[in-house]
Amino acid sequence: MRACRGESVDHVPVWFMRQAGRSLPEYRALRSTGSILEAIAQPRIAAEVTLQPVRRYGVDAAILFSDIIVPYHALGFGVDVEPGRGPVIEHPFSSAADLARLRDLEDIDIEHVTTTVDLVVEPLPSETPLIGFAGAPFTVASYLVEGAPTREFAVIKTMMHREPELFDQLLNRLVAITVQFLRAQISHGARAVQLFDSWAGSLTRDEYRRFALPATKRVFEGIADMDVPTILFGVGTGELLGPMSESGCGVVGIDWHVDLDEGRRRVGDLPVQGNLDPARCLGGEALAVEAAREVLAKAGSEPGHIFNLGHGVLPSTDPAVLEAVVRVVHDEGKAGVR
Repeated sequence: MRACRGESVDHVPVWFMRQAGRSLPEYRALRSTGSILEAIAQPRIAAEVTLQPVRRYGVDAAILFSDIIVPYHALGFGVDVEPGRGPVIEHPFSSAADLARLRDLEDIDIEHVTTTVDLVVEPLPSETPLIGFAGAPFTVASYLVEGAPTREFAVIKTMMHREPELFDQLLNRLVAITVQFLRAQISHGARAVQLFDSWAGSLTRDEYRRFALPATKRVFEGIADMDVPTILFGVGTGELLGPMSESGCGVVGIDWHVDLDEGRRRVGDLPVQGNLDPARCLGGEALAVEAAREVLAKAGSEPGHIFNLGHGVLPSTDPAVLEAVVRVVHDEGKAGVR
């Protein structure tokens, strides 16, 4: 929490995106088979999955076991998550008539999520905050319009440029839903939140400023009164770090394509999070520790650095490797920290 605010810390804090599951044997044993949405819908399972990596790794924060499409699944938009593929939409958003399918989110819709937050917060040590999260409006819109993950973004970009008014109406609905989703998590005990704009890197700087940044700003404005640290993260967003730092977020997450010293220069005075390449954790402990030291060196000794991966934990990652990374960050990340 102090690092999020750019304050002095005793050691560089560390947590991992997608730390709650996938690579952990205890996660696979608990979940067995079935959709991730089925597991998220069961608060006791979701809470246990959230807590597992905190126990194993000794990380400095828990991240809620959830998914960015959870509120839209709760609204009955027709969303599912296909293993190995990601979110798929039965009837993608294509016209103004579909706006009615995106009604306001109500507490009862996400009761399973807030119950999970309650169950996680109670046993967590006071020095280990729970991070809540949501999908940024542009990234969620990409899924809802494209109907599935894409590399081309042809459908969403066509709508942006051909029907900008419809696109703006869509993002207005997504802003309202996202704000409500985050406020609910914070109200139940999440002490920081991260907004995932995973697909923002598909945009030019001009497109980002026109089609993504205004909605992202409104999300952060919508939770500003709750006074919790906020993190904004996207993949392939090295050229967008400047505009991202204007969003109202408190911390900018940086993926592995940009060295942290350069990333810090691009975001100005804001704290940063990142940015070990997840693939560097697949070659064993020695190589991962070497890579972690490289990140610490690039981050420098100024306050305001949260160690993380530059994207999520890969499913084949050996948990022992992440344990070693946490140790080196805690032990060696102390040098020069004020």
